Amino acid sequence: MSLKAHASVRLTLLFDAQCVLCSNTVRFVLAHERSPAIAFAGTSGEAGRALAARHGMSEADLDASFVLIEGDTALTRSDAALRLARELRPPWSWLAALRVIPRPVRDAVYSWVARHRYRLFGRLDACFLPAPEQRARFLA
Repeated sequence: MSLKAHASVRLTLLFDAQCVLCSNTVRFVLAHERSPAIAFAGTSGEAGRALAARHGMSEADLDASFVLIEGDTALTRSDAALRLARELRPPWSWLAALRVIPRPVRDAVYSWVARHRYRLFGRLDACFLPAPEQRARFLA
């Protein structure tokens, strides 16, 4: 999918497609989003790596965080998660209120979970595959 071809896409979420937690987060977003305004790209895929590089991020940056790209801005860690929450239907969108917690505290919790995500949630043998009706929103 080309982002230029889909004017309704305003955000792009880069995620670890082999991480169970990350893939389930994408499934959750697809089930609870307000509108289909988000495109998705795996961090190990060509599109995900290209978008990350365009925003000055290395593969090491991608290993510990999913990234939410909005226009020329790339948000990471808890900032990305809380911005993503705003795109969800209530009550999930209310999680964005956690932004009042200082970023160092939020990011410390986020980093701990990210560092232990495979041990806590597991790893997929193959990359996450979206449902056929959702595939157009996934960048290759």
